[in-house]
Amino acid sequence: MMMNSTDNLWQTREFADLAKVTVRTLHYYDRLGLLRPTRRNHNGFRLYSEQDFARLQQISTLKFIGFPLKQIKEILKAESVRLDETLGLQRKIIEAQRYRLGLALEAIKRAEAVFKKDGATDWDAFGQINEVINMEQNTEWTKKYYSDTAQAKIEERKNLWSPELQERVTRDWANLVADIEKAMSDGVKPTESRAQELAARWRGLLSEFTGGDKEIQQGLNKMYADEANWKTEWKKPFSDEVQKYIVEAMQVG
Repeated sequence: MMMNSTDNLWQTREFADLAKVTVRTLHYYDRLGLLRPTRRNHNGFRLYSEQDFARLQQISTLKFIGFPLKQIKEILKAESVRLDETLGLQRKIIEAQRYRLGLALEAIKRAEAVFKKDGATDWDAFGQINEVINMEQNTEWTKKYYSDTAQAKIEERKNLWSPELQERVTRDWANLVADIEKAMSDGVKPTESRAQELAARWRGLLSEFTGGDKEIQQGLNKMYADEANWKTEWKKPFSDEVQKYIVEAMQVG
């Protein structure tokens, strides 16, 4: 039952039912200072508002990403919340998760089909499954290669990213690497026009990540130069031979 038709306030049980959480969770969040009720009535009962629902959505979103409650509290400290912005953020995060799960599902299907047909293991598919599952964790190790300014710029550029864009860029990189490998097998020299066209495509895809920012590019160069010390399951999506070839082609250009 709505407690106040003007302010849209709900008691704990009513709010919990609307938000699809337990009363125990709300009490726990209150004790942590993570989600305080808007007010209490004259009997001391907690009263929650639409603004509290927006904050609860933010908490749920950040938990979904993997932040611990203590860190969520710090993130949301002194930050005003809007329900439409929170839902938009949650939608984008879930879309990104759905994209990653889709990649893993396709890799699993491929491995399953190969095994059923030939009784053999498709190790490339298994590698992709692991890569997708570890994708979130794999982003943290790269930060040490970028300056604080470059990291801030990368975070800002994430706002321009989307699952659809990620899918297109992933496809474009795969096609480009395949075309470079074909050029190498055909004996095309890095100085030839065909190789120069491939180098131009490479620069274009790099620019999608860096935005043409030299500081981000410097961090990216440092990261690839330190490949021998990477402590991650993630592997670069091209061979050393491809990298050497395209570097030579870009030096010519």
